[in-house]
Amino acid sequence: MEVEKGKGTDVSDVQGEDDLDEEPGEEIESAPPLKVGEERELGNSGIKKKLLNNGIHWETPEFGDEVTVHFVGTLLNGIKFCSTRDNGEPMTFKLGEGKVAKGLDNGITTMKKGERVLFTLPPDFGYGAEGRDGVPPDSIVQFDVELLSWITVVDICKDGGIIKKIMEKGERNERPSDLDEVLVKYQVALADGTIVAKTPEEGYEFYVKDGHLFPALTKAIVTMKRGEKVKLIVQPKYAFGDKGKEATDGFPSIPPNSVLNVELELVSFKPVIDVTGDSKVFKKILKEGEGALVANEGAAVTISYIAWLEDGTIFERKGVDGGQPLEFITDE
Repeated sequence: MEVEKGKGTDVSDVQGEDDLDEEPGEEIESAPPLKVGEERELGNSGIKKKLLNNGIHWETPEFGDEVTVHFVGTLLNGIKFCSTRDNGEPMTFKLGEGKVAKGLDNGITTMKKGERVLFTLPPDFGYGAEGRDGVPPDSIVQFDVELLSWITVVDICKDGGIIKKIMEKGERNERPSDLDEVLVKYQVALADGTIVAKTPEEGYEFYVKDGHLFPALTKAIVTMKRGEKVKLIVQPKYAFGDKGKEATDGFPSIPPNSVLNVELELVSFKPVIDVTGDSKVFKKILKEGEGALVANEGAAVTISYIAWLEDGTIFERKGVDGGQPLEFITDE
């Protein structure tokens, strides 16, 4: 069910990746969180929010996100003019696109998952002087809203070329860089659902800087956290452009100028560090150590290692397969 929109909301369509790490604040920064049954005006907007049921966690959706809600819209006299609960089907829409009344767009950005509230909207944030079916002009309206869930949507390149929908959040805050080695799983399909590429069950490992398959993959991967699962909508210029791709590895060809739908998971990654800063010595972290301390100059260290040439020929090993580890003082 759609709610006839009021005045449009002046926001960008989707957020950028840089916005994702900012913890959303309360709707009134200096005020404590609402208690159940308490009502408060959102800033100086005239929109009032009354908390009916608490939500969970601290995250709130942002303009550009796809939210799924239940709501009931009424006039102040209690007459109902719209409801998703009548047929039991919630409504999913993108915040900030004017699909609903402006005040409802704004209000939902203050809600946590599972939260239920009663918004009271003045005419300027409702249906204005025009009104709508069941709503007289210049009416104050109320919406009983429950935020069921939402999907974060990111315009990675800020040009609509790669749209990322976060289906499952990753762990911690680290994201891979160009030097790192990543392990990913993906499935690529055409708009009609035809699968044109897919990793084996164990995934595929490569260095970000080397690229893989088409540009959108690496551009998306460097925005992701370990364990993150996303869906991408990729325009041709970030895929195979006007040339397309021939059939390979048992998968059909990709026609020129194809939009691709990608399911992508960043399983893990191994950070690679330019130790000397001149690309002469690189360190790839295979297993993270414990604590924050590192060996400094003059430290007594004990290490095990295997050294080999580019062709895989091992020329030295210490501390493996029962051998004695190497003990020495750093910088001696």
